[in-house]
Amino acid sequence: MRGANRKGEVTIVAMKIALGADHAGFELKDKIKQHLSEQGIEVQDEGTNTADSVDYPDFARKVAETVADQRATLGVLVCGTGIGMAISANKVPGIRAANCDTVFEAQMSREHNDANVLALGARILKPEAAMEIVDSWIKTNFAGGRHQRRVEKIHEIEEQEVKRLS
Repeated sequence: MRGANRKGEVTIVAMKIALGADHAGFELKDKIKQHLSEQGIEVQDEGTNTADSVDYPDFARKVAETVADQRATLGVLVCGTGIGMAISANKVPGIRAANCDTVFEAQMSREHNDANVLALGARILKPEAAMEIVDSWIKTNFAGGRHQRRVEKIHEIEEQEVKRLS
């Protein structure tokens, strides 16, 4: 599978998925972990593993940094809605996190936006639907072409903001 590091350099890496969740998403995260493992996909679980209240940005950051640093190919995050996870993960340079509630959204996030982190809502999705979304998202490749130009523009915005803030 192709990946891109924080500098946008394309690399070839074996499939490895980083998973993270807050207390609202930990049960669905564990189901996704088992589902992926049964398919022979290596999983790196970044927690949490209980229903004890935690702060979702902590786990979004762990997964996002793991993906941005190429210690995993892709990341999947789960919280109550997926919204907070996506917002938090997108603060990490090199991450394009998409909050998806349908297979179509998942496919388009990969095909058109080269999303490298998927955010899901455990309070929105039934486990079966979440598995379909994850499977479709992982199997969909970036289309490149006109979409490459757009992803490069996203990367340019990111680089300019990092420079502006430093």
